[in-house]
Amino acid sequence: MGISLHIYGYARINPPDDRTNYALMNFHSSSSQALFNVRDYGAKADGETNDAGAINKAIDAAAASGGGTVFFPAGTYLSGSIRLKSNITLYLSSGSVLEAMDDPAAYDAPEPNPYDMYQDFGHSHWHNGFIWGVNLHDIAIIGPGMIYGKGLTRNISRDHLPKGLGDKSIALKNCHNVLLRDFKILHGGHFGILVTGVDNLTIDNLIIDTNRDGMDIDCCHDVHITNCIVNSPWDDGICLKSSYALGYKRATENVTINNCIVSGDYEEGSVIKGTYQLFPDSVRVSHTGRIKMGTESNGGFKNITITNCVFDHCQGLALETVDGGDLEDVTISNITMRDIYNMPLFLRIGSRLRAPKGTSVGHLRRVNISNIVVYNSDARAASTISGIPGHDIEDVQINNVQFFVKGGGTREQALITPPEKEDAYPEPTMFGTLPAYGFYIRHAKGITMSNIKIRCEQP
Repeated sequence: MGISLHIYGYARINPPDDRTNYALMNFHSSSSQALFNVRDYGAKADGETNDAGAINKAIDAAAASGGGTVFFPAGTYLSGSIRLKSNITLYLSSGSVLEAMDDPAAYDAPEPNPYDMYQDFGHSHWHNGFIWGVNLHDIAIIGPGMIYGKGLTRNISRDHLPKGLGDKSIALKNCHNVLLRDFKILHGGHFGILVTGVDNLTIDNLIIDTNRDGMDIDCCHDVHITNCIVNSPWDDGICLKSSYALGYKRATENVTINNCIVSGDYEEGSVIKGTYQLFPDSVRVSHTGRIKMGTESNGGFKNITITNCVFDHCQGLALETVDGGDLEDVTISNITMRDIYNMPLFLRIGSRLRAPKGTSVGHLRRVNISNIVVYNSDARAASTISGIPGHDIEDVQINNVQFFVKGGGTREQALITPPEKEDAYPEPTMFGTLPAYGFYIRHAKGITMSNIKIRCEQP
């Protein structure tokens, strides 16, 4: 039912016809994998027929043979739940689109999770994803095709989703050795990608143009995110989390984010098209689109690097621990930001403590931020480093920074004393107008700065 190939490590195969013109990732260096064309299993790719049965049949056949590549030739594959298995690669060829159905019975029901009171419903379930897998190893989704979450919902309550609805494009839990590379996600639902408890994860060269979170990396170890473009006007672009969804505290640690672009003010779909159409002023948009750690932060964040990234028409960096985890040992460097709708930098300890009883406030410490250029940010929202009484942010170094802000503050604003809001949801807007235009720092110690330049466009 396909072509048997011997692949060693990473390989790119370029035969003359489209059926076998694909790149293949094999996780076992000396094994052979077969190619399983979904059209051979009954997929119509006409954009009208439900191809879920054929797609899952091809995946089952590949798994039964010990692993293989499930190949999608050009066409539109309308589908409900696609269930991954170990040792499987999905290859989305050029011109192929996996389109999520809007049939209310097309998706698997969300599995029970006795710990879903500690994070929103969307973070607590995976079976209701468009493409999902739990307890798997050696899996990949690659190729220049597209995942279109047309039928996925984004408007769900914090604690419930009706049976049969899907709310995320890719959902993985407790997996290891995972590769996501080269494809596009349009209109991804609540999450374009949700990975929880996933280790040895590579996300490379994706374009995500979506209506809520681009990618959420939750309780994961050994993660590399590179060369990605994420446009998410209504929610976070690249978001690291450490929720309690696994039923225990687990840090997100050993993560690199390199060479990525995040944005928050382009109309959904225009980034994939290459037109980069800004929303008109008449449309209310939250302009989020940022890189963030939090809000879910039970397990904390450790050993994180973010470098060579661009923030475009969005909010700035946010580093938050409010649920008891420790956020520590973070390096951020070589960042440019332009047209920032709030503050460029937001570091926050809080006591929301959406966590099991007895959880104490965490720490935020040992953060190094350097070589940052910011143009046209809101002067009413100074970059903020704010702990809470009795819980200081510690040992933050900020070097070689240029901020060009709008200015226009008043004498009255300089006299404001912002509220503490110790247990509130953390957002850069939480304190309102601040009495500074460069940095606002409180409940902090060991903060060092050098070579800081701040210029206002108007007094």
